[in-house]
Amino acid sequence: MKAVRIVTGRAVPLDRSDVDTDQIIPSDWLKQVERTGFEKGLFSEWRDDPAFVLNEERYAGAKILIAGPNFGVGSSREHAVWAIQQYGFEAVITSRFGDIFRNNSTKNGLVPVVVPPETARQLLDAVAENAELEITIDMERKLVEVPELGLSVEFPLDGATQERFLQGLDDIGITLRSADAIDSFESQRPTWLPSA
Repeated sequence: MKAVRIVTGRAVPLDRSDVDTDQIIPSDWLKQVERTGFEKGLFSEWRDDPAFVLNEERYAGAKILIAGPNFGVGSSREHAVWAIQQYGFEAVITSRFGDIFRNNSTKNGLVPVVVPPETARQLLDAVAENAELEITIDMERKLVEVPELGLSVEFPLDGATQERFLQGLDDIGITLRSADAIDSFESQRPTWLPSA
């Protein structure tokens, strides 16, 4: 996982609530053996509609997805996070995430930002009006900033998750930080115990 300190860029306003993981990446896409290519399945059923927001050229290259409340609810599938990342998004801003989706995001390097509902609404409206609006997410200060709107809002993030992003640590990286202690423990285990 790469370290994330600042995410700055334009955004896409996905003004829909209760978006579940099957809408993010339909189950047909879960049959793939590889862990790549999921960007093609991102919101694929909605993208059939030419008027769907991701089909609008003015949002091409955006790094941030702004969504309505209850984003990522439903079944657990890391594929939803992979699809969002592989499409080019580095962060999702909403007023509320599904718990499992948020957890999968933090373990895969997709920044999940929770803001108050009125802030989420303000951002959705502002980006719908101005596709060039620049948003900054500062992981060290735990702030969402939009200078053009005079907006600076803190977002909640526990210390362990913040460190995971700032240091670029996935679960394996966190475990490897204790490699010396693990080796020491293993060297002192009785020989009659099973070993790896």
